[in-house]
Amino acid sequence: MTPNLKKKGAAETPAPSRSDTDNSSVAIQCKIDELYYGDFLAVRDSSINIRKNQITAFIGPSGCGKSTVLRCINRMNDLIRSFRFRGELLFHGINIYDSEIDPVAVRRYIGMVFQQPNPFSMSIYDNVAFGLRLNRYKGRLAEKVEQSLKRAGLWDEVKDKLKNNGLSLSGGQQQRLCIARAIATEPSVLLMDEPCSALDPIATRIIEELMLELKDKYTIAIVTHNMQQATRVADETAFFSVDISKGGRTGYLVEFGDTDQIFKAPREELTQKYISGEFS
Repeated sequence: MTPNLKKKGAAETPAPSRSDTDNSSVAIQCKIDELYYGDFLAVRDSSINIRKNQITAFIGPSGCGKSTVLRCINRMNDLIRSFRFRGELLFHGINIYDSEIDPVAVRRYIGMVFQQPNPFSMSIYDNVAFGLRLNRYKGRLAEKVEQSLKRAGLWDEVKDKLKNNGLSLSGGQQQRLCIARAIATEPSVLLMDEPCSALDPIATRIIEELMLELKDKYTIAIVTHNMQQATRVADETAFFSVDISKGGRTGYLVEFGDTDQIFKAPREELTQKYISGEFS
């Protein structure tokens, strides 16, 4: 079913900017011509198709714009006043940057998990229920909270302490709590910005295994500095680099393809140099 992403008062059924029937396996078509913060050109010339029920990884050196691109996908960059975007981002064939689209509605369908676990200072139960209450969920709240915690692989560890503060959990548990909170509202896409960078190896492995389980139900895009993580979890990988030819630092897409191809037979020399460790 096509989601209604339009602002109140706009026509109920949004018309696609382009037909998305040419590739029914694609969840998101991201085409960034230019992305600015004020006068700073942060990203240019980057086009990625993110496929349904797959994990797509964004890799590249620091400052290459991969997190900026990720935040474009659910309009989180709108929260930065100087942000300007030229391009098109299609979700279910709808250009989410159309002037009639409500960015809050976009984030209802495209959830996000951040680098640092950020549970709210409230009970574990209320953390998961937060988005449901915000969206005026009419079903059985307790069942939905339990279902979300089970999907996030956390239920067995917290079922007897749901009234405890979410901040009392370990780092890895907090990140899974944030994942449970994100998926409780039933998004179709889940964005993860370096979700394991603040975690120890054991917690990282748990989150990676969880990602592989979740992709059966969700489309996932992750930013990671850990190339080994990309090879372990991602179906497709996008490699970004930085253009410093004009004195600035502008990120751009160098190569995008199946993860095995990117790491074993990259087409671009710059990709080969990055994955072989010549620069980072």
